[in-house]
Amino acid sequence: MGFTYRGAGVDVDGGSRFVGRIAPLVKATFSDRVITDIGGFGALYKGSFPGMSDPVLVSGTDGVGTKLKLAQWMNKHDTIGIDVVAMCVNDLLVSGAAPLFFLDYIACGRLNEDVMVRVVGGIAEGCRIAGCSLIGGETAEHPGVMQADDYDIAGFAVGVVDRPKIINGGSIRPGDVILGLPSSGVHSNGFSLVRKLLFEVKKYTPESRVADLAVPLGEALLEPTRIYCRGVLECLEKGAKIKGMVHITGGGFYENIPRILPGGTAAVIDRSSFTPPPVFALIQREGQVEEREMFTTFNMGIGLMMMAAGADADGLAGMLRDAGEKPAIIGTVKERTGDAVILV
Repeated sequence: MGFTYRGAGVDVDGGSRFVGRIAPLVKATFSDRVITDIGGFGALYKGSFPGMSDPVLVSGTDGVGTKLKLAQWMNKHDTIGIDVVAMCVNDLLVSGAAPLFFLDYIACGRLNEDVMVRVVGGIAEGCRIAGCSLIGGETAEHPGVMQADDYDIAGFAVGVVDRPKIINGGSIRPGDVILGLPSSGVHSNGFSLVRKLLFEVKKYTPESRVADLAVPLGEALLEPTRIYCRGVLECLEKGAKIKGMVHITGGGFYENIPRILPGGTAAVIDRSSFTPPPVFALIQREGQVEEREMFTTFNMGIGLMMMAAGADADGLAGMLRDAGEKPAIIGTVKERTGDAVILV
């Protein structure tokens, strides 16, 4: 028998079966704007927005970093897809954009159909939460490049916002108020530090029971990244006045907040206005991590921030609560005289 692609490590038949198994999960996310079916060379999406005066497309791409290693260690693959959607659509949201569609890319050493179906199921669930369609993707086997059980995922999302309603932080002024929405935990950043500290140095395991954590350590760390789209977009549709938004991801407070601040302004964050989930106290205590390092690496319990005029802050907070969120007023904007971010 001659040499085959299967003999080289790529299971084409398995790939076809995999597509058949995920098709119902993917189709369940389709809106009436999706024109093509699963399996085409390119995904078609209706690009007409008659309700907008000047529609602008907003795009973003991201992955979940080394959080994947923990998911693979725990053999828990049904939530990591929510993370990859969240990392992309939350980035779109800060411009005021509603996510339209999402595409995924999965590379693996060997196609394990059961594992990949769970991963794609998580991606589909993330799209459902975000209110967008999973319109396409690619799964590639890379024998010889990756170990058999390894995989990596990345995502790409596109959203839309009417140009007059773009949120870019340009109108932020001293005296504005900063509201924070809680994170669900570590989200998808800082896991290289987490894994090295807790599992390599301190010898915890995913099954370890730790004081103040209601679930085993691994489960707490794998809690998926929160998706903020529905609640915030609901507020915007009702006329919420938001000057700027910040998705707190890699770089934490110190690197992400300045990305939205106009020149000459600074953010003053009241450290006592929110309580980080207990997993952060564990990390800080076990690694003797300095506070600035914690707030540079992690979200510390705040996944999304919004800037609003002082007169609008209470109204915005009420709208967010009505939408199911739990906002907290965590700081103010002032004239910059030193650092762009100040924790007090």
